[in-house]
Amino acid sequence: MTTAKTVVESVHSSIFDCIGNTPMVALNRLFPEPGVEVIAKLELMNPGGSMKDRPARYVIEQGLADGSITTGAHLIESSSGNFGIALATAARLHGLEFTCVVDPKATSANLRILERLGANVDVVSEPDEGGGYLHTRIRRVRELRDSLPGSIWINQYANERNWQSYYHGTGAEIADGLDRAPDYFVAAVSTSGSILGCSRRMRERFPQMRVIAVDAVGSVIFGTPPGPRDIPGIGSSRVPELLNRDEIDEVVHVDDLESATGCRALLSAEGIFGGGSTGSVIAAIRKTLPRLDRPVRIVTLFPDRGDRYLDLVYDEDWYAGRRR
Repeated sequence: MTTAKTVVESVHSSIFDCIGNTPMVALNRLFPEPGVEVIAKLELMNPGGSMKDRPARYVIEQGLADGSITTGAHLIESSSGNFGIALATAARLHGLEFTCVVDPKATSANLRILERLGANVDVVSEPDEGGGYLHTRIRRVRELRDSLPGSIWINQYANERNWQSYYHGTGAEIADGLDRAPDYFVAAVSTSGSILGCSRRMRERFPQMRVIAVDAVGSVIFGTPPGPRDIPGIGSSRVPELLNRDEIDEVVHVDDLESATGCRALLSAEGIFGGGSTGSVIAAIRKTLPRLDRPVRIVTLFPDRGDRYLDLVYDEDWYAGRRR
């Protein structure tokens, strides 16, 4: 006699219900040295291809719930790509209109994805006083907000729900998924939402953990001089309102070439196809490891996939130009 097996269906109501619970993987091939353990949280495996799915979902769903975002609203945001793509998905699911303000450094892949998701793409062309485009993008966002009826600026650099999404999401998943404390948490910065949200949650369980921010050479977040940089998704030409410098123990700066080399090393050793900020954390860990005591346990985030960077860090001509 056979017993019928009970099957419990697991069917989500939308692609946003698939966000989160991303795996963690030990990078033993890239970092084989005895006494060194590097663990990466693969946020690039979120359905939209990046960790930005988390704040997009949290900001929109919480806003709709408390009425700060209304039915039929027109969302506006400045984004280099990943957050814009995540917001475009959220707008599509909730019947909202969305305009994404970008600049000439946005990758062609990101622009095509935004357009296919139905976003209005507004490209600024004038560089700002520091040679970047963020200040110009913000000015354009304000113009659109003031001229478009029913428009709402998400403002990821100042929106408290940005870091809260990582506190309740990524940070909680890391803390719950580890059986012992990491010595260091290493994460790339731009808005600072992910590094602060994750570290705040992780430090509740692992209070001795130190936090290392990875910033781009040419970014002004931590007071260094502005300069040219090509890789989107890391660094900023303004200090984000969310940033609390006291919660970060150390900052490591990496340039475009180091980030690209990190991407390529990760792909070669681990078969992980990461984006530019993912390569940046690999480069920063490589820079930092020689001076750390052994044994050492490091946890990091891989923010996004590499397929959106084929015409940058994975392009041989672009890479050769940075090596000269």
